[in-house]
Amino acid sequence: MPDHATSTDPAVQAQLDRLTMLSPGKDVLGLERIATLLDRLGNPHHHLPPVFHVSGTNGKGSTCAFLRGAIEAAGLTAHVYSSPHLVRFNERIRVAGQLIDDMSLSALLSEVLDHAEGLEASFFEVTTAVAFCAFARTKANACIIEVGLGGRLDATNVLAKPVACGIASLGLDHEAFLLAAEDGVPEMPPLDRIAFEKAGIAKASAPLVTQIYSASMAKTVAEQASLHKAILHARGEGWDAAVYDGRLHYSDAKGKLTLPLPRMAGTHQADNAALAVAMLHHQTAIHIPEAALAAALEWTRWPARMQTLTAGPLTKLLPDGSQILLDGGHNPDAGAAIAKTLENGASVHVILGMLKNKDALGFLTPFAPKIATLTAVPIQGHEHHTPGELCDIARANLHIADVRQASDIVTALELMAGQHEPTNVLICGSLYLAGEVLRQNDQVPD
Repeated sequence: MPDHATSTDPAVQAQLDRLTMLSPGKDVLGLERIATLLDRLGNPHHHLPPVFHVSGTNGKGSTCAFLRGAIEAAGLTAHVYSSPHLVRFNERIRVAGQLIDDMSLSALLSEVLDHAEGLEASFFEVTTAVAFCAFARTKANACIIEVGLGGRLDATNVLAKPVACGIASLGLDHEAFLLAAEDGVPEMPPLDRIAFEKAGIAKASAPLVTQIYSASMAKTVAEQASLHKAILHARGEGWDAAVYDGRLHYSDAKGKLTLPLPRMAGTHQADNAALAVAMLHHQTAIHIPEAALAAALEWTRWPARMQTLTAGPLTKLLPDGSQILLDGGHNPDAGAAIAKTLENGASVHVILGMLKNKDALGFLTPFAPKIATLTAVPIQGHEHHTPGELCDIARANLHIADVRQASDIVTALELMAGQHEPTNVLICGSLYLAGEVLRQNDQVPD
């Protein structure tokens, strides 16, 4: 199964086992199967609260988190569909503010899987249908939907009438899927093709709120917005935001806002927060006051995004005063975001694990000057770069002299504990690795 989902609840696990048998990792993008499955289920996606739909390469999860924070700070409730999960499958589906409970999840998985017989539906398509059924049957004021892969052919793109669509930062990732030759799709440079796929969520009469991209990518997004008759609000034109004097200054046709900076680590989080503010400002389905926007920026958290681990079994392995940062980023743009976060601080001891299909060199290069040592680990249960491969890349291409291998996270941290001095550690390279770290440190997302 693509995401190797497991559960401690026997009823949920029984349905996840069924999902394994039904969908043996067959991920073929397209909307035909999900449309048929949803039709069999009574088209729950036609009965959702106001939908905010978010795509992008990096930052879409954080943008969704800021949206949820603002909506809840306004005293409203929101459903949230996001992926992947880090520790528990339930993390993907938040119903009116709470992670879906095991009893509801097992019942919905059973129902959807029964209706999916014969369709060869994918893991993500079944999960999407489960989320839409849960959301349609429980009242809430809004619904926040994160695209899983791409946009144009992603299962979530059956949503016909979102109140706002947003596109976060764009970069290369999932090239095997998103850059594949396809009938009816003209050849274009790789980044323009990424923009084409992500902008496929544009819908008629709905605002499409975007970040700043290269000229050719912005042109591609604008062409897709026009084709779908969406209302484009591009950053730098329809709205803008800037950080100065320790605040986030936002402006659009409605006026100006002065907001606190996000507490989430990383300068890029100001961009994600600004996109969420712009999406909320350019829709009319729900009202979010400025005070709620400010509260969201101050209190929103999103796991495995330059997250500081709290006291737990893993942090106890290091000397007192040590700090462990955890980030699930895994592409060159994510590496650049890490570099910005680290640029004014001390060097870090990196523990790295990456999937086989990820660009390890491209990810590491931006923050290589900040790497004091690098310890490479495997990602159990997934095809990954071997620790030896990662060490070779770091040594030969980035000239990092102190590289080593470890069999797992605990062993890697024990190697660092021998220094007997406070240590700054960054664990990074994969959301699957991040999920294992959170599980082992007793920090299961809730």
